[in-house]
Amino acid sequence: IRSCRILEQVYRPSGGLLDVQMSPCLARLPNSVGLLSAAGHSPSASQPYWKTHSIGWRLVRRRALFERRQRLNDCALAVGIFGVVVMVMETELSWGVYSKSSIYSIVLKSVISVSTVLLVGLIVAYHCCEVQLYMHDNGAEDWRIAMTMERVTLIALELVAVAIHPYPMGVLAYVQKVPPSSETELEIMLALPMFLRLYLLGRAMMLHSRLFTDTASRSIGALNKIHFNTRFVGKTLMTTYPGTVLMIFSVSLWIVAAWGLHVCERHHNYRDLSSNYMEALWMVSVTFLSIGYGDVVPHTYCGRSICLLTGIMGAGCTVLVVAVVARKLELTRAEKHVHNFMMDSHISKEIKSAAANVLRETWLIYKHTKMSRERDHTRVRMHQRKLLLAIHHLRSVKMEKRKLADQANSLVDLSKVGEASETPPKTPVYILPIQNLIRLLFFFSTPCAISSPYTMALLP
Repeated sequence: IRSCRILEQVYRPSGGLLDVQMSPCLARLPNSVGLLSAAGHSPSASQPYWKTHSIGWRLVRRRALFERRQRLNDCALAVGIFGVVVMVMETELSWGVYSKSSIYSIVLKSVISVSTVLLVGLIVAYHCCEVQLYMHDNGAEDWRIAMTMERVTLIALELVAVAIHPYPMGVLAYVQKVPPSSETELEIMLALPMFLRLYLLGRAMMLHSRLFTDTASRSIGALNKIHFNTRFVGKTLMTTYPGTVLMIFSVSLWIVAAWGLHVCERHHNYRDLSSNYMEALWMVSVTFLSIGYGDVVPHTYCGRSICLLTGIMGAGCTVLVVAVVARKLELTRAEKHVHNFMMDSHISKEIKSAAANVLRETWLIYKHTKMSRERDHTRVRMHQRKLLLAIHHLRSVKMEKRKLADQANSLVDLSKVGEASETPPKTPVYILPIQNLIRLLFFFSTPCAISSPYTMALLP
């Protein structure tokens, strides 16, 4: 606290520590070092900065690194999207406007190469900033400590993914006055992987997310050992806006895959997919939905690979759609409580009605066997049959009530289940007179009725 107060007096005599942390003017780190030296806190060249500077200076530096990383990723995303747009323009214009060896194609490919070099530099600067943040958070003195095998592998894969682009291979042919050549499969295979640069969009969403920028959210996540990465932000968006996320992802995949399939197939001049872009959209849609009518088929290995990836992604999206719809149709906790209460009331009435039917049929059997002068065997058998059906119905209703009790999914329901398990089960009040009456009635009835398993089930 004393260090923060000293930093507050040095930076801004009339301001607070929060203004010091949030002011963009204080992100100038060399000036901060000079001001701290003037205040009597001169850092030694042989000691690390976290040992010579106060906590306030470290917080200002950390925030400056966060903002720098965010700006670097935004610039990389803009450069990557610009390269993809230029690649699409060059591919479409070289098909019907000019040839691959023309000066226009060479200029556009040179622009793509320059943007790729700039993008690689921004990616390297971004990871350097991440290494600085790692050193700042963990107090490391050497940057090589942060370069683990996993980090090096991820950086290498990322650089390879963004470095792939259609090189200006027509320069040599243009200088040597070689006749223009048609579009080759090599250029197509170098152009399609440029869409991998769109992964920067997910990183930008993470860096601009409120969960990532809010200090309170990050503190709560750190206490619960939760890492705020792209996966966590994606899960949050999928939970909050499932329909919007799935729709945007499906439409984007549909358009990109259809364009790639159209480009791959038109090199071989197949009229079903090369002549019309709508045919490629139809092919991708039926493959995405796992229908596959077979009226339009790819003929090249490039097109078949795109269809294979589209089918895999379509299966995954179908599973996600089913999960989202099932969650939308699921009852909330309050709705489940109301539904369970209404079902419990209805089943209780059913139990009372079934018990009354058992009592009625038992009384009618006793009436026609003991109280009548002439026994009507047909009527007795009819009431015995109804008695067995009533007993079956009573058992089924009791089973439904037991299943409803097992569906308790909240803490209140679980506590009620625990209390019910601790106390011995009690027979309902309206069942006791029925059991006693059945016992008395069947005591004077026929032995076959008393020995019946359906009748004995009602006896204690």
